[in-house]
Amino acid sequence: MAGFCTPAATAAAHAALTPLTSSRKHIAMCLSPRPSGGGGIGGGQRARLASTGAAPQVRALAPTTAAEEAAGPSPAPLNVEYLAAEFAGHGVSFEPVGVSCAVKMSLRNGSVAHVLLPSGLVTSYKPAMWHGTVTEVLHTNVAEVPGGRAVIRGGVFVDLRCDGCDGVWSPSASGAWSLRDVRGSPATSIEVELASAAPGNAAAARCVVTLHPEALATELTVTNNASAASSPPMALTCSVPSHLRVSTPDATYALGLQGSDYRSVEPALSEFSIIPPGYGAARQAAAGTTARNQWANKGLDMILSGGQQDRGAADEPDGEEDDDYKHMTDAMCRVYSNAPREFTIIDRGRRNSVCLHRKGFEELYVFSPGSQYQWYGKYAYVVVGPAMLEPVMLEPGDTWRGAQYLRNPNL
Repeated sequence: MAGFCTPAATAAAHAALTPLTSSRKHIAMCLSPRPSGGGGIGGGQRARLASTGAAPQVRALAPTTAAEEAAGPSPAPLNVEYLAAEFAGHGVSFEPVGVSCAVKMSLRNGSVAHVLLPSGLVTSYKPAMWHGTVTEVLHTNVAEVPGGRAVIRGGVFVDLRCDGCDGVWSPSASGAWSLRDVRGSPATSIEVELASAAPGNAAAARCVVTLHPEALATELTVTNNASAASSPPMALTCSVPSHLRVSTPDATYALGLQGSDYRSVEPALSEFSIIPPGYGAARQAAAGTTARNQWANKGLDMILSGGQQDRGAADEPDGEEDDDYKHMTDAMCRVYSNAPREFTIIDRGRRNSVCLHRKGFEELYVFSPGSQYQWYGKYAYVVVGPAMLEPVMLEPGDTWRGAQYLRNPNL
Protein backbone atom coordinates (compact mmCIF):
# COMPACT_ATOMS: atom_id res chain seq x y z
CA MET A 1 0.00 0.00 0.00
CA ALA A 2 1.30 3.42 -0.87
CA GLY A 3 2.32 5.59 2.05
CA PHE A 4 0.30 8.59 3.05
CA CYS A 5 1.57 11.96 1.90
CA THR A 6 0.94 15.32 3.45
CA PRO A 7 0.81 18.48 1.32
CA ALA A 8 4.13 20.22 1.19
CA ALA A 9 4.53 23.59 2.83
CA THR A 10 6.05 26.37 0.78
CA ALA A 11 8.37 29.07 1.97
CA ALA A 12 6.90 32.55 2.21
CA ALA A 13 8.68 35.84 2.41
CA HIS A 14 5.84 37.81 3.96
CA ALA A 15 2.80 37.18 6.11
CA ALA A 16 0.51 39.49 4.13
CA LEU A 17 -1.71 37.56 1.75
CA THR A 18 -2.43 38.61 -1.81
CA PRO A 19 -5.96 38.46 -3.23
CA LEU A 20 -6.93 35.57 -5.45
CA THR A 21 -8.07 36.17 -8.99
CA SER A 22 -11.78 36.26 -9.69
CA SER A 23 -12.88 34.71 -12.97
CA ARG A 24 -14.43 31.65 -14.56
CA LYS A 25 -11.00 30.88 -16.00
CA HIS A 26 -9.63 30.70 -12.44
CA ILE A 27 -12.12 28.04 -11.33
CA ALA A 28 -11.37 26.01 -14.45
CA MET A 29 -7.67 26.18 -13.62
CA CYS A 30 -8.34 25.16 -10.00
CA LEU A 31 -10.34 22.13 -11.10
CA SER A 32 -7.53 20.99 -13.39
CA PRO A 33 -5.68 17.87 -12.18
CA ARG A 34 -2.36 19.63 -12.78
CA PRO A 35 -0.71 21.24 -9.74
CA SER A 36 -1.01 24.97 -9.39
CA GLY A 37 1.81 27.02 -10.71
CA GLY A 38 2.32 28.84 -7.47
CA GLY A 39 0.87 32.09 -6.37
CA GLY A 40 3.06 33.95 -4.00
CA ILE A 41 2.58 35.72 -0.77
CA GLY A 42 3.34 39.36 -0.59
CA GLY A 43 1.98 42.84 -0.86
CA GLY A 44 1.28 45.41 1.78
CA GLN A 45 -2.45 45.77 1.39
CA ARG A 46 -3.99 46.75 4.71
CA ALA A 47 -6.66 44.37 5.95
CA ARG A 48 -10.05 46.02 6.33
CA LEU A 49 -11.62 44.53 9.42
CA ALA A 50 -15.32 44.01 9.92
CA SER A 51 -15.72 46.15 13.00
CA THR A 52 -14.69 49.53 14.26
CA GLY A 53 -12.09 49.57 16.98
CA ALA A 54 -11.01 46.30 18.57
CA ALA A 55 -12.68 43.28 17.04
CA PRO A 56 -14.87 41.52 19.63
CA GLN A 57 -14.28 37.81 20.13
CA VAL A 58 -17.76 36.70 19.12
CA ARG A 59 -18.64 33.02 18.84
CA ALA A 60 -21.32 33.21 16.20
CA LEU A 61 -24.29 30.98 16.96
CA ALA A 62 -22.16 28.60 18.97
CA PRO A 63 -23.58 26.54 21.84
CA THR A 64 -23.30 28.28 25.18
CA THR A 65 -20.89 26.65 27.59
CA ALA A 66 -21.03 26.84 31.37
CA ALA A 67 -17.90 28.98 31.35
CA GLU A 68 -19.49 31.45 28.93
CA GLU A 69 -22.65 31.62 31.03
CA ALA A 70 -20.57 32.38 34.11
CA ALA A 71 -18.54 35.00 32.25
CA GLY A 72 -21.55 37.22 31.66
CA PRO A 73 -23.75 38.33 28.75
CA SER A 74 -23.08 37.51 25.11
CA PRO A 75 -20.75 39.81 23.13
CA ALA A 76 -22.17 42.79 21.28
CA PRO A 77 -23.49 42.17 17.74
CA LEU A 78 -21.37 42.96 14.71
CA ASN A 79 -21.83 46.40 13.19
CA VAL A 80 -23.91 45.46 10.15
CA GLU A 81 -24.37 49.09 9.07
CA TYR A 82 -20.61 49.54 8.97
CA LEU A 83 -20.18 46.38 6.91
CA ALA A 84 -22.83 47.49 4.43
CA ALA A 85 -21.25 50.93 4.07
CA GLU A 86 -17.69 49.61 3.75
CA PHE A 87 -18.27 46.61 1.48
CA ALA A 88 -21.48 47.45 -0.40
CA GLY A 89 -21.75 46.56 -4.06
CA HIS A 90 -20.14 43.62 -5.86
CA GLY A 91 -23.44 41.72 -5.59
CA VAL A 92 -23.18 41.42 -1.79
CA SER A 93 -25.65 42.40 0.93
CA PHE A 94 -25.52 42.13 4.73
CA GLU A 95 -28.18 41.00 7.19
CA PRO A 96 -28.04 40.69 11.00
CA VAL A 97 -28.56 37.19 12.42
CA GLY A 98 -28.59 37.46 16.21
CA VAL A 99 -25.14 38.69 17.24
CA SER A 100 -23.79 37.55 13.87
CA CYS A 101 -24.01 38.84 10.32
CA ALA A 102 -24.92 36.99 7.12
CA VAL A 103 -22.97 37.99 4.01
CA LYS A 104 -25.23 37.25 1.03
CA MET A 105 -23.72 36.81 -2.44
CA SER A 106 -25.93 36.82 -5.55
CA LEU A 107 -24.96 36.29 -9.21
CA ARG A 108 -26.97 37.30 -12.26
CA ASN A 109 -27.46 33.67 -13.27
CA GLY A 110 -29.43 33.19 -10.03
CA SER A 111 -26.78 31.40 -7.93
CA VAL A 112 -26.58 32.57 -4.30
CA ALA A 113 -24.48 31.75 -1.23
CA HIS A 114 -24.51 32.95 2.40
CA VAL A 115 -21.51 33.20 4.75
CA LEU A 116 -21.95 33.82 8.48
CA LEU A 117 -19.61 36.14 10.39
CA PRO A 118 -17.53 35.79 12.46
CA SER A 119 -17.69 31.97 12.36
CA GLY A 120 -17.08 31.67 8.60
CA LEU A 121 -19.89 29.08 8.35
CA VAL A 122 -21.41 28.81 4.85
CA THR A 123 -25.10 28.32 5.58
CA SER A 124 -26.53 28.28 2.05
CA TYR A 125 -25.47 27.51 -1.51
CA LYS A 126 -28.15 27.59 -4.19
CA PRO A 127 -26.70 27.09 -7.68
CA ALA A 128 -28.66 27.79 -10.84
CA MET A 129 -30.04 24.61 -12.40
CA TRP A 130 -30.74 23.50 -15.96
CA HIS A 131 -34.51 23.88 -15.43
CA GLY A 132 -34.19 27.63 -14.75
CA THR A 133 -34.53 27.74 -10.94
CA VAL A 134 -32.10 27.33 -8.04
CA THR A 135 -31.78 24.39 -5.64
CA GLU A 136 -30.39 24.40 -2.10
CA VAL A 137 -27.36 22.12 -1.93
CA LEU A 138 -26.40 22.51 1.75
CA HIS A 139 -28.18 21.14 4.80
CA THR A 140 -28.49 23.11 8.05
CA ASN A 141 -30.44 22.78 11.28
CA VAL A 142 -31.46 25.61 13.59
CA ALA A 143 -32.05 25.04 17.29
CA GLU A 144 -32.37 27.12 20.44
CA VAL A 145 -30.06 26.62 23.39
CA PRO A 146 -30.46 27.74 27.02
CA GLY A 147 -30.35 31.51 27.12
CA GLY A 148 -32.48 31.89 23.99
CA ARG A 149 -29.61 31.93 21.49
CA ALA A 150 -30.02 30.33 18.08
CA VAL A 151 -27.58 27.64 17.00
CA ILE A 152 -26.97 26.93 13.32
CA ARG A 153 -25.26 23.65 12.49
CA GLY A 154 -24.35 22.01 9.20
CA GLY A 155 -23.44 23.84 6.00
CA VAL A 156 -19.76 24.13 5.06
CA PHE A 157 -17.24 25.03 7.74
CA VAL A 158 -13.46 25.10 8.07
CA ASP A 159 -12.11 23.07 10.99
CA LEU A 160 -8.60 24.51 11.07
CA ARG A 161 -6.26 24.05 14.04
CA CYS A 162 -2.68 25.13 14.62
CA ASP A 163 -0.70 23.54 17.44
CA GLY A 164 2.35 25.53 18.46
CA CYS A 165 0.83 29.02 18.73
CA ASP A 166 1.24 29.00 22.54
CA GLY A 167 -1.33 26.22 22.56
CA VAL A 168 -3.94 25.18 19.99
CA TRP A 169 -5.46 27.98 17.91
CA SER A 170 -8.61 27.56 15.83
CA PRO A 171 -10.17 30.62 14.16
CA SER A 172 -13.47 28.82 13.49
CA ALA A 173 -13.92 27.50 17.03
CA SER A 174 -13.13 30.90 18.54
CA GLY A 175 -15.25 32.86 16.05
CA ALA A 176 -12.23 34.90 15.05
CA TRP A 177 -12.78 35.42 11.31
CA SER A 178 -12.91 39.06 10.22
CA LEU A 179 -14.14 40.33 6.88
CA ARG A 180 -11.11 41.58 4.99
CA ASP A 181 -12.40 42.32 1.50
CA VAL A 182 -15.16 41.74 -1.05
CA ARG A 183 -14.30 41.54 -4.75
CA GLY A 184 -15.87 40.67 -8.08
CA SER A 185 -19.22 41.39 -9.69
CA PRO A 186 -22.61 39.68 -10.12
CA ALA A 187 -21.82 39.13 -13.80
CA THR A 188 -18.75 36.94 -13.21
CA SER A 189 -17.96 35.81 -9.65
CA ILE A 190 -17.93 37.18 -6.10
CA GLU A 191 -15.17 36.68 -3.52
CA VAL A 192 -15.58 37.15 0.22
CA GLU A 193 -12.19 37.16 1.93
CA LEU A 194 -11.92 36.36 5.64
CA ALA A 195 -8.78 36.74 7.74
CA SER A 196 -7.70 35.67 11.21
CA ALA A 197 -4.52 35.83 13.29
CA ALA A 198 -3.35 33.73 16.22
CA PRO A 199 -2.54 35.42 19.54
CA GLY A 200 0.67 37.37 19.20
CA ASN A 201 0.37 37.06 15.40
CA ALA A 202 2.14 33.69 15.63
CA ALA A 203 0.14 32.48 12.62
CA ALA A 204 -2.16 34.03 10.03
CA ALA A 205 -5.01 32.39 8.14
CA ARG A 206 -7.03 33.47 5.15
CA CYS A 207 -10.26 31.93 3.85
CA VAL A 208 -11.67 33.06 0.50
CA VAL A 209 -15.21 31.91 -0.28
CA THR A 210 -15.95 32.44 -3.98
CA LEU A 211 -19.31 32.07 -5.67
CA HIS A 212 -18.91 31.19 -9.36
CA PRO A 213 -21.77 30.61 -11.81
CA GLU A 214 -21.01 26.87 -11.67
CA ALA A 215 -19.20 26.33 -8.34
CA LEU A 216 -18.63 27.37 -4.73
CA ALA A 217 -14.95 27.53 -3.75
CA THR A 218 -13.40 27.57 -0.27
CA GLU A 219 -9.69 28.41 -0.56
CA LEU A 220 -7.41 28.47 2.48
CA THR A 221 -3.96 29.87 3.21
CA VAL A 222 -2.12 29.48 6.54
CA THR A 223 1.29 31.03 7.31
CA ASN A 224 3.64 30.42 10.23
CA ASN A 225 4.67 33.96 11.19
CA ALA A 226 7.47 32.99 13.58
CA SER A 227 10.41 35.28 12.84
CA ALA A 228 13.20 33.20 14.37
CA ALA A 229 14.48 30.37 12.21
CA SER A 230 15.17 28.40 15.39
CA SER A 231 11.49 28.44 16.40
CA PRO A 232 9.84 25.00 16.45
CA PRO A 233 7.53 24.10 13.55
CA MET A 234 3.78 24.54 13.83
CA ALA A 235 1.50 21.50 13.40
CA LEU A 236 -1.41 22.35 11.09
CA THR A 237 -4.52 20.19 10.76
CA CYS A 238 -7.58 21.02 8.69
CA SER A 239 -10.80 19.63 7.26
CA VAL A 240 -13.70 21.20 5.35
CA PRO A 241 -16.86 19.17 6.08
CA SER A 242 -19.81 19.92 3.78
CA HIS A 243 -23.31 18.88 4.87
CA LEU A 244 -25.11 18.11 1.60
CA ARG A 245 -28.91 18.05 1.52
CA VAL A 246 -30.40 14.85 0.09
CA SER A 247 -33.85 13.29 -0.10
CA THR A 248 -32.60 10.35 1.97
CA PRO A 249 -29.25 8.53 2.17
CA ASP A 250 -31.11 5.51 0.77
CA ALA A 251 -31.33 7.34 -2.59
CA THR A 252 -27.78 8.73 -2.41
CA TYR A 253 -24.62 7.34 -4.02
CA ALA A 254 -20.92 8.28 -4.03
CA LEU A 255 -19.51 7.86 -7.52
CA GLY A 256 -15.77 7.42 -8.10
CA LEU A 257 -14.32 6.02 -4.85
CA GLN A 258 -13.60 2.49 -6.09
CA GLY A 259 -10.06 1.36 -5.23
CA SER A 260 -9.62 3.89 -2.40
CA ASP A 261 -8.40 2.68 1.00
CA TYR A 262 -10.62 3.56 3.94
CA ARG A 263 -10.62 3.64 7.73
CA SER A 264 -13.80 3.51 9.80
CA VAL A 265 -13.92 6.30 12.39
CA GLU A 266 -16.41 7.94 14.69
CA PRO A 267 -18.11 11.11 13.37
CA ALA A 268 -16.13 14.34 13.57
CA LEU A 269 -17.45 16.49 16.39
CA SER A 270 -17.47 20.28 16.35
CA GLU A 271 -19.88 23.04 17.27
CA PHE A 272 -21.22 22.97 13.68
CA SER A 273 -21.59 19.18 13.24
CA ILE A 274 -25.00 17.54 12.86
CA ILE A 275 -25.02 14.10 14.51
CA PRO A 276 -28.37 12.31 15.10
CA PRO A 277 -29.07 11.44 18.75
CA GLY A 278 -28.01 7.90 19.56
CA TYR A 279 -26.16 7.52 16.26
CA GLY A 280 -23.25 5.59 17.78
CA ALA A 281 -25.45 3.21 19.78
CA ALA A 282 -27.68 2.48 16.80
CA ARG A 283 -24.71 1.79 14.55
CA GLN A 284 -23.06 -0.52 17.07
CA ALA A 285 -26.32 -2.40 17.62
CA ALA A 286 -26.72 -2.86 13.86
CA ALA A 287 -23.15 -4.10 13.54
CA GLY A 288 -23.27 -6.20 16.71
CA THR A 289 -19.85 -4.86 17.74
CA THR A 290 -18.18 -1.83 19.20
CA ALA A 291 -15.67 0.27 17.31
CA ARG A 292 -12.86 -1.93 16.11
CA ASN A 293 -9.88 -0.04 17.43
CA GLN A 294 -8.86 2.96 19.46
CA TRP A 295 -8.44 5.04 16.30
CA ALA A 296 -12.12 4.55 15.51
CA ASN A 297 -13.10 5.28 19.11
CA LYS A 298 -11.24 8.59 19.08
CA GLY A 299 -12.72 9.46 15.70
CA LEU A 300 -11.76 12.23 13.32
CA ASP A 301 -11.41 14.69 16.20
CA MET A 302 -8.13 13.00 17.09
CA ILE A 303 -7.06 13.10 13.46
CA LEU A 304 -7.77 16.81 13.15
CA SER A 305 -6.13 17.66 16.47
CA GLY A 306 -2.90 16.03 15.33
CA GLY A 307 -3.08 13.37 18.06
CA GLN A 308 -0.19 10.97 17.81
CA GLN A 309 -0.91 8.50 20.59
CA ASP A 310 -2.02 4.94 19.89
CA ARG A 311 -1.35 5.29 16.17
CA GLY A 312 -0.19 1.71 15.65
CA ALA A 313 -3.67 0.30 15.07
CA ALA A 314 -4.43 2.98 12.50
CA ASP A 315 -1.41 2.52 10.26
CA GLU A 316 -3.22 -0.05 8.14
CA PRO A 317 -6.56 0.66 6.42
CA ASP A 318 -9.70 -1.27 7.30
CA GLY A 319 -10.33 -2.13 3.67
CA GLU A 320 -10.50 -1.03 0.06
CA GLU A 321 -13.65 0.38 -1.52
CA ASP A 322 -14.87 -2.14 -4.10
CA ASP A 323 -17.96 -0.22 -5.24
CA ASP A 324 -17.65 2.61 -7.75
CA TYR A 325 -21.31 3.47 -7.08
CA LYS A 326 -21.23 3.44 -3.28
CA HIS A 327 -24.72 3.28 -1.80
CA MET A 328 -24.93 5.50 1.32
CA THR A 329 -28.07 3.92 2.76
CA ASP A 330 -26.32 2.45 5.83
CA ALA A 331 -24.84 4.47 8.68
CA MET A 332 -21.15 4.91 7.91
CA CYS A 333 -18.24 7.18 8.76
CA ARG A 334 -14.97 6.75 6.88
CA VAL A 335 -11.76 8.50 5.97
CA TYR A 336 -10.66 7.56 2.44
CA SER A 337 -7.05 7.75 1.31
CA ASN A 338 -5.59 7.36 -2.18
CA ALA A 339 -8.94 8.70 -3.37
CA PRO A 340 -9.44 10.65 -6.62
CA ARG A 341 -9.20 14.42 -6.42
CA GLU A 342 -12.77 14.70 -7.64
CA PHE A 343 -15.82 12.52 -7.07
CA THR A 344 -19.58 12.97 -7.28
CA ILE A 345 -22.52 12.65 -4.88
CA ILE A 346 -25.74 11.67 -6.69
CA ASP A 347 -29.19 11.96 -5.09
CA ARG A 348 -31.72 10.05 -7.18
CA GLY A 349 -34.59 11.26 -5.00
CA ARG A 350 -33.98 14.97 -5.65
CA ARG A 351 -32.51 14.27 -9.10
CA ASN A 352 -29.49 16.30 -8.18
CA SER A 353 -25.72 15.81 -8.08
CA VAL A 354 -22.70 17.66 -6.68
CA CYS A 355 -19.05 17.22 -7.67
CA LEU A 356 -16.44 17.74 -4.96
CA HIS A 357 -12.85 18.62 -5.88
CA ARG A 358 -10.04 19.11 -3.37
CA LYS A 359 -6.51 20.54 -3.43
CA GLY A 360 -3.82 20.37 -0.74
CA PHE A 361 -5.57 17.53 1.13
CA GLU A 362 -4.62 13.88 0.77
CA GLU A 363 -7.66 12.36 2.50
CA LEU A 364 -11.43 12.50 2.20
CA TYR A 365 -14.06 12.35 4.97
CA VAL A 366 -17.43 10.69 4.22
CA PHE A 367 -20.31 10.37 6.70
CA SER A 368 -23.88 9.08 6.34
CA PRO A 369 -26.32 9.05 9.29
CA GLY A 370 -28.22 6.16 7.69
CA SER A 371 -31.67 5.89 6.15
CA GLN A 372 -33.85 5.23 9.19
CA TYR A 373 -34.86 8.90 9.40
CA GLN A 374 -37.66 10.81 7.67
CA TRP A 375 -37.25 11.60 3.98
CA TYR A 376 -36.45 15.29 3.36
CA GLY A 377 -36.25 15.69 7.15
CA LYS A 378 -33.83 16.91 9.78
CA TYR A 379 -31.36 14.09 9.14
CA ALA A 380 -31.70 13.82 5.35
CA TYR A 381 -28.10 14.68 4.54
CA VAL A 382 -24.60 13.29 4.02
CA VAL A 383 -21.26 14.88 4.90
CA VAL A 384 -18.24 14.91 2.61
CA GLY A 385 -15.07 16.97 2.54
CA PRO A 386 -11.27 17.00 2.43
CA ALA A 387 -9.39 16.01 5.58
CA MET A 388 -5.94 15.11 6.93
CA LEU A 389 -4.76 11.92 8.58
CA GLU A 390 -1.53 13.59 9.66
CA PRO A 391 -0.69 17.22 10.43
CA VAL A 392 1.34 19.41 8.09
CA MET A 393 4.46 20.76 9.80
CA LEU A 394 5.01 24.44 8.98
CA GLU A 395 8.47 25.82 9.59
CA PRO A 396 8.84 29.56 10.37
CA GLY A 397 7.85 31.55 7.27
CA ASP A 398 6.22 28.57 5.54
CA THR A 399 2.76 28.68 3.98
CA TRP A 400 0.22 25.92 3.37
CA ARG A 401 -2.60 26.14 0.82
CA GLY A 402 -5.68 23.98 0.48
CA ALA A 403 -9.07 24.23 -1.18
CA GLN A 404 -12.44 22.61 -1.72
CA TYR A 405 -14.69 23.20 -4.74
CA LEU A 406 -18.35 22.21 -4.81
CA ARG A 407 -19.17 22.14 -8.51
CA ASN A 408 -22.67 22.13 -9.93
CA PRO A 409 -22.85 19.86 -13.02
CA ASN A 410 -26.56 20.56 -13.53
CA LEU A 411 -26.42 23.82 -15.51
